[in-house]
Amino acid sequence: MDWPLPTALLNANATHGAGSNSLAKPGCPDRCGNLSIPYPFGIGEGCFRKGFNVTCDETEQAAYLGTEKTFKVFDINLSQGEARVQKYIAFSCNKENDDTGLPEYYQGSSFRYGHSFTISNTKNKFTAIGCATIAIIQGKNEHAYTSACGSFCSVDSIENSTECTGMGCCQTSIPSNLRHYHISFLAVPGMSYSAVKNFSPCSYAFVAETDWFKFTTSYAKSTEFAQLYYGNGDRGVPMVLDWVVDNKTCGEAQKMKSYACLAMNSTCIDVQNGLGYRCNCPQGYEGNPYINGGCQDINECDHPSLYPCRGNCSNTFGSYNCLCPPGTHSDDPKTIPCSGILSPDQPEVKFVIGISTSIIFVLVCIFLLLIKCQRRKLAKEKERFFKQNGGQILYQQILSKQVDTVIIFTIEDLKKATNNFDKSRELGTGGQGTVYKGILKDNKVVAVKRSKMMDLAQTEEFVQEIIILSQINHKNVVRLLGCCLEVEVPILVYEFIPNGTLFHLIHGNNAPISLEARLRIAQESAEALAYLHLSTNRPIVHGDVKSLNILLDENGMAKVTDFGASRMLPKDAVQLMTIVQGTLGYLDPEYLQERKLTEKSDVYSFGVILLELITRKKAVYSEGTEEGNNLASCFLLAMKENRVQGILDKSIASVGTEELLQQVAELARHCLSIKGEERPSMAQVADKLKAI
Repeated sequence: MDWPLPTALLNANATHGAGSNSLAKPGCPDRCGNLSIPYPFGIGEGCFRKGFNVTCDETEQAAYLGTEKTFKVFDINLSQGEARVQKYIAFSCNKENDDTGLPEYYQGSSFRYGHSFTISNTKNKFTAIGCATIAIIQGKNEHAYTSACGSFCSVDSIENSTECTGMGCCQTSIPSNLRHYHISFLAVPGMSYSAVKNFSPCSYAFVAETDWFKFTTSYAKSTEFAQLYYGNGDRGVPMVLDWVVDNKTCGEAQKMKSYACLAMNSTCIDVQNGLGYRCNCPQGYEGNPYINGGCQDINECDHPSLYPCRGNCSNTFGSYNCLCPPGTHSDDPKTIPCSGILSPDQPEVKFVIGISTSIIFVLVCIFLLLIKCQRRKLAKEKERFFKQNGGQILYQQILSKQVDTVIIFTIEDLKKATNNFDKSRELGTGGQGTVYKGILKDNKVVAVKRSKMMDLAQTEEFVQEIIILSQINHKNVVRLLGCCLEVEVPILVYEFIPNGTLFHLIHGNNAPISLEARLRIAQESAEALAYLHLSTNRPIVHGDVKSLNILLDENGMAKVTDFGASRMLPKDAVQLMTIVQGTLGYLDPEYLQERKLTEKSDVYSFGVILLELITRKKAVYSEGTEEGNNLASCFLLAMKENRVQGILDKSIASVGTEELLQQVAELARHCLSIKGEERPSMAQVADKLKAI
């Protein structure tokens, strides 16, 4: 199964006179079928650099990396340091009349090949296909890496869809310098898998070349994808690998006998992501920089379509000269034909100079006028955005003293505070936007949140939410200080909390955390959520409760933050959502299936945080050979089988704490009830924690 190569890859290996110069090591095979095999790759002993051996199957006329037929090679790009290979997909097919999510047919997908190869993060994406699919990818670059892609749909929700937007198909990027990965699937508690199987029998997941994959509805609603890319014979999808000749810098490698850039005039290039180097022939040369004599001078005069010259062309080493014949002139003989030389005293020349001067004067005037118009346009645009985002409504309420806790910032104030939103000031990036550290004129440190989108139809609602959020005055809630409304998407300014997140406290290191400290943080967080649900004019449902959204101040006090997914509800009401928002592992199953966001959705998510505190496991975690475990599901099963002690954090599960931990576990179990009506309120949770 061959795929058409991208134009950039085809052109990268082409050379202007390449037909006579082999790119392989002297005396070694330089092709396998239609594929050129350039050194450091090679076929046979002595023909390749360590880690770059290629096996050629004469029957198939196909090349494979290494000695096993695992990674079929379609293209090798010397100048870019890339190899295009074939990789198997992961799939999971559901059982008939079974809602457990356990598959009838299952295959994971893994990649690992030597220290010189990494998966290109610019040319590949992680993709999942299916209608009840959560695919997990775990791997390692400089650090351990875990990500997920969720795809959900109903029988009639993705007719004729070609977009990967989370309905039938999901795509996400991968990190740079990823050396290996493993793909698996996660079952969602409460999901009706037997119903989904009737119209979406299987789920698929894979890492593949971004430009290659084009989604169609039939991939999610039939076995067509498996038949195309998991059949007999050739199987898999194309993936682009980055490679380096050695995991050293150019400075280190040049001092060693194993230095790979052997061709005269070759240059050494340190890779941008990770550690390692590659070799290139410099501009004006072509060939293979990894072999002696491999970089050959290009005679540019033999290739006028690539190296134009409208005068007399002469080749030089690494370049060429293009000059006009004596008695003629051209401002650029490479692109403009040479013509007779004119004297400044000729009437024609004087006329041209006069016209040119006049044109330049007119152009300068037009340029100055355009600058003035642009400034006026920017001022009007700021005014339009200010009105569009409800600035006048908010300003009138400030003047009438109805609200005095909101500061209206200008965009210039926030640009200065964040050093023009410099990347070094980033505190974090999420699905709702990016948060920056800002320093105001009075040296007060703040957190500046730059959101990605806003619904223009809810401008007045947005202003009311700003007013209500700014009036929240609870010691365990991060306070909203103000906003900037003269930009397309409003920017919010919060108080700055310096001591990191609860997630990093629990999972970032193995530092001991006392049971008393854990219960205090849980109680403070519960009181904050109860306050949001009950103590404001309108209930505020957070919508994305997780340990990453609980900050710790300098005294270790918990403060709930990030209301990017929150909704304000009328009393005794629910919010019907069209798009699922939240975080994998914390999502309320009732919200997932019915799209109803209520205060009880926050209670479910808080139950997962309680489990993190007493088990010190992540919401989705790996243990031993098992990957993608859902903490809530594993806990509920352990409670049912009366073995909850086995998953508790051993540092707190000691003699004397059994009864206390049993009470916390029982509270977490109530919070994780499948039906929202069976869960306690956040106020009841806070009271219970206080009593414990």
